[in-house]
Amino acid sequence: MKAGFWVAPEGDDATMTVMPIGAETPLRARKLNYLATSSAEEMIRRCRQTAELLPRIADALAAQKADQPGHLFDITDFADDDKELITQTLGEGEVAGVAALANGVLAQIQEAVMAGVWRVRFTDANGALLADYVEVASIPAAVRQACAVLPPQIIHGPAPAGAMNVMPVLHEIGDRIGRYKEGDEPHIITFSLFPMSPEDMTFLQQTLGAGPVQLTSRGYGTCRVVATGARHVWSVQFYNAMDTIILDTLEISDIPSVALAAEEDFRDSEMRLREIEEAYFK
Repeated sequence: MKAGFWVAPEGDDATMTVMPIGAETPLRARKLNYLATSSAEEMIRRCRQTAELLPRIADALAAQKADQPGHLFDITDFADDDKELITQTLGEGEVAGVAALANGVLAQIQEAVMAGVWRVRFTDANGALLADYVEVASIPAAVRQACAVLPPQIIHGPAPAGAMNVMPVLHEIGDRIGRYKEGDEPHIITFSLFPMSPEDMTFLQQTLGAGPVQLTSRGYGTCRVVATGARHVWSVQFYNAMDTIILDTLEISDIPSVALAAEEDFRDSEMRLREIEEAYFK
C-alpha cells in the first residue's frame, strides 16, 4: 500500500513511524455477558467499590455536555478484583489510542462500550502504572493536554525538486491554523483531490512532523486519527475491510469528530449503564 499521508511514498515499502512511543497495543475484546456468569456473581458480591462507582458514573453521564470538561473517577487504589470487574463491566468500545504528554507520561486510552465513558491509564517511561481513571467526557482530557503544547504554526523551506502541489497545500494549512478558533467548523483537505507526487508527500510529512496522539476508531470500518506536529492539524484516514485506505485527509480542527462522543451518546450511555447496574449490581 503506497497511498496515504502517513504511509511511505512510492518506492519505499516501509510505513512511516507516526509516533515515538511504540506500536499501538491490540486490546482483548470483552463482552458484557460476563456479568451473567457465576464467577461474576461472586465477584460482584465482593467488589462493593465497583457497585458504588457505577451510579456515580451514570450521574456524570446524565449531567455531561459535549463541550464541557469531563468528570474523573480515580480507581488507582481500587482492589485488583474491583479493577477487573470495572474492566469487564465497561467493556471495550470503538475508540482506543495513546497520548504522549510533555512530561514523559503516556496515557493509554480505551473507550467503553458505553460511548463517552473512557478508561485512561497513565504510565511512566518504563511502563509502570502511575494512575488509573474512569473518565466521562467527549474525549479524555489527556488528548487535549498533549496537543496543547504543539506550535500553532508551520515552518518550511522551499519546495523540493519534483514537487507539484505541496506548497499550495502548506499555505492552505498555515492559513487555516492561523485563523482557527475553538468551535470553528473543521476544514478538510482530501488528498484524492490533489495530484501529489512522492516528493510532495515526503515534504509534507517532514514539514508537519509527528504529533503526540494516535487514536483508532473501529466502528463501520477502521479510521485512524493521528495528530501531526502542528496544533489543530490531524491526519484522518479511513480503511476498508482489506486494510486499504479509501479516504485520506488532513483535518484542521480541535479534535476530529470521528473520535468524539456526541451529546446523545451521554444520554444513551447513562440509560445503558443504569440497566446494567439494576440487572447485576442490586
